[in-house]
Amino acid sequence: MLVKLFGAAVQGIDATIVTIEVNCSRGIKFYLVGLPDSAVKESHERIVSALQVNGYKFPARQIVVNMAPADIRKEGASYDLPLAIGILAANETISSEHLADYLIIGELSLDGSLQPIKGALPIAIAARQQGFKGIILPQQNASEAAVVNNLDVYGVERITEVIDFLNGTRILQPTIVNTREEFYKHQSIFPFDFAEVKGQENVKRALEVAAAGGHNVLLIGAPGSGKSMMAKRLPSILPPLSLGESLETLPPIQDSSLRSSKSFSKRLQICDSLAHRLLLRLLPKCPKS
Repeated sequence: MLVKLFGAAVQGIDATIVTIEVNCSRGIKFYLVGLPDSAVKESHERIVSALQVNGYKFPARQIVVNMAPADIRKEGASYDLPLAIGILAANETISSEHLADYLIIGELSLDGSLQPIKGALPIAIAARQQGFKGIILPQQNASEAAVVNNLDVYGVERITEVIDFLNGTRILQPTIVNTREEFYKHQSIFPFDFAEVKGQENVKRALEVAAAGGHNVLLIGAPGSGKSMMAKRLPSILPPLSLGESLETLPPIQDSSLRSSKSFSKRLQICDSLAHRLLLRLLPKCPKS
């Protein structure tokens, strides 16, 4: 039996809908095509274990899985859940009636529990744009995806919850987030305050002018001179974002590791290094006065 369901691939700050086609027929082999990376190929072992632990048997048939569009590389373990659901549906173990209504995404553990994924917000935005009724994803990402309105967001903890939901034996409650209330509640909370800076009067004046006029800022200096310290405190003097602007800036920083000050400082150091190299290349070309 051939079934189709949908996942998503995150590319930069946008998500692309991935159509997952699963066909079960006579045979014993497992084929996975559509430009998957190693993590996607390894999903076979995670799916087999997750199904066995939860009382389901991996079909002893030939299974062909195609992930389209084939020119986009599929990366990460977030396709575990849709692949597992597709295999069960193609084997007629679960109902495939409502598969086209939902975008399904999630990483499986060996015991069938779900691990959080990256890029839940752009995936939810893509699901709404493509007209899906809802999205099924790990519980840890439900609040993040629920920021998108006009989309039912179902957070689940185990694969059995998804199976029962699709079979109609379980009712999942959608996650609801009051976006405006949460936004205005945390709008003026900053981990670092510009008022904490002592000295550095020239730099403070430059950043104040840049913040007031909406200008770009390039910080160059020796390690330890205060570049990262000043940059981390700049948002506290910027004009507050509107709700729409805030949502637009969320996708590029979905990975929690990018929110940490250590990672932020590292990115600033990389930018400083690139700026130094650029200046070194340009200086020989500058005319001498």
